[in-house]
Amino acid sequence: MTVPPTILVFDSGLGGLTVLREIVRARPYAHYVYVADDAFFPYGLHSEEQIVARVVPLVGELIARHAPDLVVIACNTASTLVMSHLRSAYRVPFVGTVPAIKPACASSKSKRVSVLGTKGTVKREYTKRLIEDFSQGCEVTLVGSAELASLAESALSGNDVSDEDIAAELAPCFVESDAARTDTVVLACTHYPLLLDRLTKLAPWPVDWIDPAPAIARRVSDLLGPAGGPSDQAGAEMIFTSKRPHTLSQALMPFFGGRVPA
Repeated sequence: MTVPPTILVFDSGLGGLTVLREIVRARPYAHYVYVADDAFFPYGLHSEEQIVARVVPLVGELIARHAPDLVVIACNTASTLVMSHLRSAYRVPFVGTVPAIKPACASSKSKRVSVLGTKGTVKREYTKRLIEDFSQGCEVTLVGSAELASLAESALSGNDVSDEDIAAELAPCFVESDAARTDTVVLACTHYPLLLDRLTKLAPWPVDWIDPAPAIARRVSDLLGPAGGPSDQAGAEMIFTSKRPHTLSQALMPFFGGRVPA
C-alpha cells in the first residue's frame, strides 16, 4: 500500500477549514495536518513585520516536525505577506490564498464587485495591485471587516452570533450607483465561508459569492500529481499553537471528510 501524501494546512484560526474541506474532497486519501495559529489570532491586530516574523519560522518548525509534501497557507493576510519568504526559505511546495478578484470581475454582469476581507487584507498593496491588474472595467469596493472573522469562529464553536452583528459587517458590500448595483462579493478571508448560509440570508439582494477554496484545491491536486488509493495512514491532526485541547470534534468532522481529527 502506498504512503499517502501529507498536506499541512495553516491558518490564523479556524477559517482555513473551509479550504481544507475542498482539498479533502479533491484528495480524500491524503494525511492532513491542520494548524490554527490561535495564539496569534487575529492577525489583523499585528503589523506586517510582526506577522512575517511570526509565521515564517513557525511554518519552518511545522515542516521539520511533520515533513509535509505540500503546505497550504489558508489565510489571505498571511499569504499576501509571507509567500515569497516561505518559498525562498523552504523547499516544500506552497499554495497560498489571495483575494479572487480576477474571476469575480470576469464574471460580474453589473461591473460592480465588492471585496470583503479583513482590514489588513483590503488595505494591502497586494490587493490594490490585483484590482489594478484584473478589474476589467469593474468598479471594485473594498470592505474591511473588523469583526466577521471572530464572529465566524464564535459561531463554529457553538456560540450565538446575532444576525444584526453579521449584517452590520456585510452592509458596506452592497452598493448601488448609476442604476447598477453590486452583483458579486469576493470572500477575501477564509473564515467567511463558515457563515455563507447566513451571509446569503442577510444580503439585501442576491449576489454571487466568490470563495477561492475550490481553486486552491485544484492547485493542490495538480501539484501533488495522480491521487493514490485508500491508506490506513491517511489520518487527520488538529493543532492549536496555544496548545489548548480542541473540543470541537463533531463540528470539525465534516471539514476532515468525516474523520475525527487527533
